[in-house]
Amino acid sequence: MTAKKQPRKRKTRLIKKGFQIQFVIKFCLIILTGVIISTALLIFFSQGTLTSSFQNSRLVIQETGAAILPAVLYTNLITLGLISAITVFVTLFISHKIAGPIYRVEKEMKNIAFGNLSNKISLRKNDQIKEMAESLNQMAESLHEKMVEIRNEVDHLQTSAVHQNAPKTVIDEIQRLKQKIKNNFQL
Repeated sequence: MTAKKQPRKRKTRLIKKGFQIQFVIKFCLIILTGVIISTALLIFFSQGTLTSSFQNSRLVIQETGAAILPAVLYTNLITLGLISAITVFVTLFISHKIAGPIYRVEKEMKNIAFGNLSNKISLRKNDQIKEMAESLNQMAESLHEKMVEIRNEVDHLQTSAVHQNAPKTVIDEIQRLKQKIKNNFQL
């Protein structure tokens, strides 16, 4: 009976800090821009209108923009604060789904670049770029198979050379190729 593999859990929240912090800041700036545009449009469209209100038991008549500006600013600041906090958590979550897998793929690609063709890129079930990781795994597996085939052909060539009493220089050259494969690839 095989044990069921536990899903991987990330231990750090900020994988690529620069990317994730910029991602969050850009979204918060978009929200701030929306608040500013909304307030400006409200003030612009209320120009030329009057509003009456009671302040300290007195009837006050003033321009609508001036009358509602404090309430609009307070409402927008509270909304901005709440939406920004929610945005920070949501964008961190989303960017983590992007940055985390990219970070993992980068690490594994470095291993492949150093000749380790037996590694597999493993991502969580719901991570983004899963298809890309699977394609990279197929590429590494294909390279692995080709290198094993080349190594086997070099082994066969060496055996043939020894049995046919080939010159020592040929046998040494074949041995050098075998060593080069062994030193550069983990198969």
